[in-house]
Amino acid sequence: MLNVLRPAVSRVLAPVGRTLARMGVSPDVITTVGTAGVVTAALTCYPSGRLFLGSMIIAFFGIADLLDGVLARMIGRKSKWGAFLDSTLDRVGDAAIFSGLILYLLLKDQPEIVLAIVALFCLVAGALVSYAKARAEGLGMTANVGIAERGERLVIVLVAAGLSGLGVPYVLAIGLWLLAVASAITVVQRMVHVYRQAVVDE
Repeated sequence: MLNVLRPAVSRVLAPVGRTLARMGVSPDVITTVGTAGVVTAALTCYPSGRLFLGSMIIAFFGIADLLDGVLARMIGRKSKWGAFLDSTLDRVGDAAIFSGLILYLLLKDQPEIVLAIVALFCLVAGALVSYAKARAEGLGMTANVGIAERGERLVIVLVAAGLSGLGVPYVLAIGLWLLAVASAITVVQRMVHVYRQAVVDE
């Protein structure tokens, strides 16, 4: 759903992309630096309880997920390797975000074990959402459906964690439960979508 905003965001990032292009910066460098920033923030800020700061830093570095694509188009270097690297490092970033939250929930004075399990489910379900799409495309089909693609999942978890860091009660729990349900629904939506294509092909 957030994909409709990509063109507008890309236009905003265009000046930055042109500057980086003139400097000779590679899109792969942007992708790698962005992921490193996300991982570092998630695994240092979240476990120590600095949820708002961590969310802001992750959101900042998350822009690299769009900036690398803008830069690649500008310099004409869109490649299969770049797409593979971007998708793979996206999974690394997601794993770091939820691992950081799980550690935070387990290391509290009163550990929230159930919510940590929900966060773990969100991580696994999110990976399944991405895998379903990748596997479908590998089989010559599509799976670009669902209520919770990566953009939506990141917005939910970062907003929930950030607001929780500002002291808003129950918002992290609500966000994680909402994300768990939305991710599970998306997995089912993609499986049904691929099944229908497979049956038609047969």
